[in-house]
Amino acid sequence: MVSDNTKIGTGLLFLGCVFLFLGTIFLFDSALLALGDILFLTGLTMTIGISRTFRFFTRRERLRGIIAFFGGVFLVMCRWGMFGMICQIYGLIYLFGQFFPIAAASMKDVPVIGSFFQLRSVEQFFATFGGGGRRSSSSSSSSSFLSRRSDSMV
Repeated sequence: MVSDNTKIGTGLLFLGCVFLFLGTIFLFDSALLALGDILFLTGLTMTIGISRTFRFFTRRERLRGIIAFFGGVFLVMCRWGMFGMICQIYGLIYLFGQFFPIAAASMKDVPVIGSFFQLRSVEQFFATFGGGGRRSSSSSSSSSFLSRRSDSMV
């Protein structure tokens, strides 16, 4: 069963995305963007919990994305809507980049748009988008390191 906090948080996340979308459509209206940012962050905190949110935004390997995202929120609050949104988008791509290849892989099974996600160029794009290529190269280098180490031990 889903808790009440999760339901309320999901609604706030949705409203935050709506206000961010409207703020972007209305030529980067700072008031709508600021309201969207506040609702988005509040909804995220209520959906996944305070401790998980704190852990997510304090990981050292995501520091560049965290600074870009919260710097963008600060710029929006200072009424620099367009520059703030550019920073926020960069931060979100950096923070949630590892999720995009997973989402694209699951979209291959959707009846109408699945054929689009099965195209070779789309697969290659999502394999490298948001840092997907870096993870695969680092994991392959670590596996090659382990295989070299086991070969040297024999």
